[in-house]
Amino acid sequence: MVKQTVRLSGITPQSLVNGPGLRKVYFAQGCKHHCKDCFNPETWSFQGGRIWDVDQLVKEIKEETYLEGVTFSGGDPVEQAEGFATLGQKLKQQGFNIWCYTGYTWEELMKKSAADKNLMNLLKTIDVIVDGKYVNTLHSHSHKYRGSSNQRLINVAASLKAKKAVEFKLV
Repeated sequence: MVKQTVRLSGITPQSLVNGPGLRKVYFAQGCKHHCKDCFNPETWSFQGGRIWDVDQLVKEIKEETYLEGVTFSGGDPVEQAEGFATLGQKLKQQGFNIWCYTGYTWEELMKKSAADKNLMNLLKTIDVIVDGKYVNTLHSHSHKYRGSSNQRLINVAASLKAKKAVEFKLV
């Protein structure tokens, strides 16, 4: 069996701003969007960061029982759909809530996933996607968990079922 890996630019062990509750954040290395005024331009290169074994990441997080969830950010985790799908599946088995930030819109993800089973496998592990590119002119502090007002919080399970984007409602 081939070991599954992901290339990460970094890991934030505890975050309160990348989704609800105390979360661990995995920052994917590699992004094609290159948004103007991006928060993480160092994640753009597909050659940077470090390669991590998915099983090792899962082993480490098992002991972190205080976490309420996990967030995939970046870079763009969608660019490493196979590795993040495997990581997502293993984290879901541990009971973690998963959020994912991507520069792709939900509609673009649906088109891409029609030809990429790894992307669909990744989507099925995610509870909420924050979709769309960061747009500096739409920067907003009033939209929780988003950098710009064009980005949406998408309820992934409901969206897959409805075959259209269903927004996630914060409580």
